[in-house]
Order: sequence, then structure tokens, then C-alpha cells
Amino acid sequence: MNRKEFLKNSAIIGGATILPGSSVFSQNVTQNGIDKLVDSEGNFIQQSLPYNKNFLEPHMDEETLHLHFEFHHGGAVKGANKDLKQIKQLVQKGDMDMTDLWTRKLAYHFSSHVLHTIFWTNLTNKKTEPKAELLWQIEKDFGSFDHLQAYMAKVSKSVEGSGWGILGYQPYSRSLTLLQCENHQKLTQWGVVPLLVIDVWEHAYYLKYKNKRSDFVDTLMEIINWDNVAERFLIAKKLHG
Repeated sequence: MNRKEFLKNSAIIGGATILPGSSVFSQNVTQNGIDKLVDSEGNFIQQSLPYNKNFLEPHMDEETLHLHFEFHHGGAVKGANKDLKQIKQLVQKGDMDMTDLWTRKLAYHFSSHVLHTIFWTNLTNKKTEPKAELLWQIEKDFGSFDHLQAYMAKVSKSVEGSGWGILGYQPYSRSLTLLQCENHQKLTQWGVVPLLVIDVWEHAYYLKYKNKRSDFVDTLMEIINWDNVAERFLIAKKLHG
């Protein structure tokens, strides 16, 4: 695989197209460009959602989705561009005293951009279930789909402060793993490719669910797009072995 092909297919490392064009949903995503994280100049970009902002009703209300996508995700994209610009300027001037500050900010903002981009495509407006190779891997690593769901819900509900519950593929062990991620950049595991993410920052649920994070997570688990998760899983295995 040459560099151009790698950047086209890689989600996290290349920052380009995450999904293949093998399903109607992923074709829609690809056409709308939601999984394109950067432009040709290397600037971070946020594309339109692949569905209307009322698509996830009643599980996620339209107002929350609008604020979440436009201001929280959008703000992270703007922040990441500012961070990268500052780092480049400081490095070019040979001034390393402030690079640490902007490097930390970039880790925060770019991680937010990546995870939010995955989050929107992980959701649909109907109940689905994993099948085929993904289901086999889930049963191998967690015993059953029910066990995974219970584990994923518990991890997401129990994040200390703000953060994410993350189901990822760990290429070093060739297995699925769950992460309880504080904020965006903490409690990560090197090499893990995120496949499914549950946003439990308050801005994701507070308008509709108030302080009931647990209710929000339970509801979200009912509208996971497992076809999307499966496609990410197959790409992760192909790219990372």
C-alpha cells in the first residue's frame, strides 16, 4: 500500500476517509465528507452531518445535536487549527518555551475532533446488532454481545468527570478492548483504533436528560449503528494486522 492509498483509508493515523464505500450509509458518509478530518493543506476541517439534525429523535433531541455538532465539535476543529499554527510558528522561530502548552492543547482539540467524527457515524435511528466477523470477535473477547453491551454501558456511565467510553481494536493483541477515557487525551492505550465511542460530556445529553447520564447511555446503546462499527473493525484489522 503506497502513502496515498494509506491516507485515503486510514482514520486516525492519516486523518482521511475512515469508511469504505461498501454500504449505503458509508457511501453517504463518504460523499458528505464527514470522515475527512483534514484538507489537502493539512488544515483540520469539519464536514456536514450525514443526516438531518432531527434524525436521532427522540433518543437525541435536535437542539442538543445542533449545539453539540456546531459549537463543541466545531470549536474543537477551530482550536486544533489554532494550536497547530502556534506550534509551527514557535518551532520555525526556534522558540521551544511555549511549545509544550500548544502541544497539550492540540492533543485535547484534535482528539476531540477524531472522536466526535466517529461518534456521529456510530449512531442511527433504529436498532441494529453486530454480525459475522465482528460478532465472532465480540464473543471471543467478551463472551457474548450482551456482556459487551453491559460492560460498555458501565464503562461509559462511570467515567470520572467528562469523557468517553470507547470500544477499540488493539492490533498488538489482535483483540477488542474497552477504554474509559477522561476528557479526550487521558487514559488512552497505545495502538488502539477507536471503533465505537460514547460521548458522556454533559453537553451531549444535559438539555434532554439533565444530570441522568445513565439514562442517556442506556438510550444511546439502543441506536448504535453496528454496521458502521463492523466496517471500522474490518478496516482496522486490514491496516494493522
